[in-house]
Amino acid sequence: MGLKLREKAASFFFEYDTPRMVLVKNKKVGLIFRLIQLVVLGYIIGWVFLYEKGYQSQDGIISSVSVKLKGLTVTNISGIGPHIWDVADYVFPSQGDSSFVVMTNVIITRGQKQDICPELPDAGQCNNDSDCIQGKYGRQGQGIMTGKCIDFNSNNKTCEIFGWCPVEEDNQIPEPSLSYSTLWINHSYPAGSAELRDVPNPSQSLPGTTAKVLLLSGPPLLLEAENFTLFIKNSITFPTFKVSRRNLVEDITTSYLKKCTYHKNKDPFCPVFELGYIVKESGQNFSALALKGGVVGITIDWDCDLDWPVTYCKPVYQFHGLYNDDNNVSPGFNFRYAKYYRDNGTDYRTLYKVFGIRFDILVNGKAGKFDIIPTMTTIGSGIGIFGVASIVCDLLLLHFLPRRDYYKQRKFKYAEMRTPVSEKEEASPSSMSNLQNNVMGSQ
Repeated sequence: MGLKLREKAASFFFEYDTPRMVLVKNKKVGLIFRLIQLVVLGYIIGWVFLYEKGYQSQDGIISSVSVKLKGLTVTNISGIGPHIWDVADYVFPSQGDSSFVVMTNVIITRGQKQDICPELPDAGQCNNDSDCIQGKYGRQGQGIMTGKCIDFNSNNKTCEIFGWCPVEEDNQIPEPSLSYSTLWINHSYPAGSAELRDVPNPSQSLPGTTAKVLLLSGPPLLLEAENFTLFIKNSITFPTFKVSRRNLVEDITTSYLKKCTYHKNKDPFCPVFELGYIVKESGQNFSALALKGGVVGITIDWDCDLDWPVTYCKPVYQFHGLYNDDNNVSPGFNFRYAKYYRDNGTDYRTLYKVFGIRFDILVNGKAGKFDIIPTMTTIGSGIGIFGVASIVCDLLLLHFLPRRDYYKQRKFKYAEMRTPVSEKEEASPSSMSNLQNNVMGSQ
């Protein structure tokens, strides 16, 4: 038993076996074999090593973005008068986040207070008091129903509500073409230019008030925002490699920053952008987008090869239109906010429905650096892929070529498994013969 174990151990440690190789002299198969090897080699070198950089270890990005906008515009609207709009008025939120809105159009409802007034026909039309359930809030309504059905004007009756009165009328957005809209005296409906005309009071719930028809003409309120500038500051780090970068790269100085404007070909690293250029590069029209609002995506891509000096690690800016104006359901982008004040002990507010362009800044990136472990892994997997050539050629030899039976005989060596009984039976005669020879020799 011990002898067999020693033989097994010696065989394991001191013997080497290798697969049997069969050399096939066939021009077609040989050419196919080399062509497949050449394709695999090109894939490994060209795609895996050079394009995918399989010899590098990769690291993700950690990023921070802040923005500043600059620009002024003035409007002169009847009922409001001359008004200067600066960044505190048209940028939301004001903290300079990576996602922000620039106001381009607005509907202003002034002098609202908590009172009772008629609902708009689109939200609370009725025929009698039974259509107005007391205490109920309509899905499109602007207040709580009091249970009364009152005259909105000479043609329509609507439910009386308790809410911020007079209610906001936002069914018409200021457009370049002329249009009319009936507003309360304490409404203001902005446009490039406007004219107010008195009309009869449509509601009996607010006695002593008059209504105004605001003649709208001109472009969206803040079309000048096309020329406003956006300054983006982006800081990134690759924590694994302990490399930090900013989009204010080495060539950017204070004097350069004051006069440069981004252009994808002429000045691709300037971090100051005109809003009109951003919208144009995203494939959209600023005037059309400013009317009802929309969404634009700004991507900053950092693709850094840290086998080169870190100064070659620079950002690439791209712009994407995320607003589809083909669908007329809920078009554009808008939101509301209010400014509150008190007059003679009564709380009032001015309600703003803001139409604007939302900008979302997204930062993507990765960094790579040479590492022996992914290099050896890539080489090993590449060597394994070379086996595809042998598999394809074996299929041709053994199953498709005319002399496939001959190749099978040369490639495979057939052996029958013998049972232990048959081995003993074959071994017995020889053992007896040897024993007899030994006995005869001794005599």
